[in-house]
Amino acid sequence: MRRITGIRLAAAGSVLASVLALVTAVPATAGGHDNDPAPRYLALGDSMAFGYNPLLVHPGVNPHKFVGYPELAARLFGSDVKVANASCTGETSTSLITGTRPDNGCQDYRQFIGALHQSYLGSQLQYAEDFVAANPRTKLITLDIGVNDLFVLQQSCYPAPDPQACLFAGLPALLTTLSTNLTTIYSGLRAAGFTGDFVVVTYYSPNYADPASTGAIGAVDQVLTGVTTAFGGKVADGFGVFQAATAPFGGDACAAGLLIRLPDMTCDLHPSRSGAALLAAAVRGVERPLWSSHDDR
Repeated sequence: MRRITGIRLAAAGSVLASVLALVTAVPATAGGHDNDPAPRYLALGDSMAFGYNPLLVHPGVNPHKFVGYPELAARLFGSDVKVANASCTGETSTSLITGTRPDNGCQDYRQFIGALHQSYLGSQLQYAEDFVAANPRTKLITLDIGVNDLFVLQQSCYPAPDPQACLFAGLPALLTTLSTNLTTIYSGLRAAGFTGDFVVVTYYSPNYADPASTGAIGAVDQVLTGVTTAFGGKVADGFGVFQAATAPFGGDACAAGLLIRLPDMTCDLHPSRSGAALLAAAVRGVERPLWSSHDDR
């Protein structure tokens, strides 16, 4: 993943520039289990939900080694809450719908590195629609998507004389596309029969002292918030909880221990276990405590 000087955006899937071996993902369906009374939780999104950790990536890696905020949130809800995490590292809002390139590494990961938490053919949205149709007891869908849209735009601006100006010039069109895609995603899930709660998890800034990256992330989060609330959903304020936790560290999420520490003592852009736990707590904080009732909706 390329970074432009002065623009350090939040957690997202890395572009997989080289791979060592091919791992074929085994296709699977969404599978109906509506005779199982346990409450169901479906997680959608990109590497933030996936629990991507660059230190663990190698061809054939077991996806269970990656633990994101959905798995941690499910534990907060209770031991009987089951999460199906369909996220894909590097997913954009468009590739989530189409299941095709261009994206920011999702299809490369699926083709060359290993299976996802939920192995499926086609798009993440199609899997999600099949899942909620087959599992009518699904109560919660969380979603984080859109930061990879920023990364794709960033990469396209890399040859420009002023990459930062290029990025911000392209931002309005990106936000319009994101809004349209979110509407498609939520509408498709409702049409498939989902009647539970949508919770969007907003992105954090890796450095709140950097106004450029923080502003770009804030613009994406504003769209996520607006469209989600328009569909009656809720907002888990990832941006806000990271901002509060990093305040004693000058807004630096790496110094606060919320990002994955690399061997050279710098940080990757993805959440550490502590960072993921903050996001999980934000999800738990907005989702009403109906998980023990096992009621059908």
